[in-house]
Amino acid sequence: MAAERPSSVAPATAANRRTLKRKPKAKSAGPSALNPNWAQLQSKLPASTFLGKRKQRPAPSPPPQLSPDPEEAELTIKLEPTSDDTSLTKALALDCEMVGVGAGGSKSALARVTLVNSFGNVVYDEYVRPMERIVDYRTHISGIRPKHMNKAKDFSIVQKDVAELITGRVLVGHALHHDLKVLLLGHPKKDIRDTSEYEFFRREGKRRSLKDLASQELCVKIQQKEHCPIEDARAAMFIYKKHKKGWEKNRKDQFRFKNKKLKKRGSKKSSEGNEKDPNVPTVLL
Repeated sequence: MAAERPSSVAPATAANRRTLKRKPKAKSAGPSALNPNWAQLQSKLPASTFLGKRKQRPAPSPPPQLSPDPEEAELTIKLEPTSDDTSLTKALALDCEMVGVGAGGSKSALARVTLVNSFGNVVYDEYVRPMERIVDYRTHISGIRPKHMNKAKDFSIVQKDVAELITGRVLVGHALHHDLKVLLLGHPKKDIRDTSEYEFFRREGKRRSLKDLASQELCVKIQQKEHCPIEDARAAMFIYKKHKKGWEKNRKDQFRFKNKKLKKRGSKKSSEGNEKDPNVPTVLL
């Protein structure tokens, strides 16, 4: 029989198996231990930067809310009176709303008239019943509706009221010739302050809309949908008041220049007439 293997083989094999088992990996000491440049890189990052695990990161702060642009904020402000004074001031602003009458509603007729004083307070605001049948209410612009005619006054009454109110006063407005035309009224040119005619407001010699002027001069938006005569009259008045000093000075300068020119022309004509007039005696030396 073959000789038996020594018993010492088994323990050696077991020992070898124990030595073949993998040793557990040591836990890493962190990025700074593995990478010597980590501390230098971390020092260059902003203090608010956090590079830990996602669960350990602080909740992100909400983005800062930007304050609205001052100009945009001002454009949302409505025109309001600057005082509680509702008296008849030296200057009054006029604005009218028209409806269409006649064939196809092509002819304009007065349907509402508004006057505000220099503080922007309403001193007169009435709906007017046109003398002709209304064909087109022009609601999308005028804001006039059939129900407004139920409380409207006769044209002759409103015309008389407005004439009395504006007599002897400075009349402010935008394209006032349209308003005076539908009122069938006149007003001295020297007492008219029309924001569509003032040279300072023109752009390349062209007249500008009241909406455009209100946006630039007052930083407000008007006439977004239906027109409001109170708002339009206030806009014209406040634009005039903003430039009143320069406006009035410009008018005085123009008046002086005109008078000087007329006097010069008159003296020239009189001198020419004296030379040709045979009845003018000559002085004999």
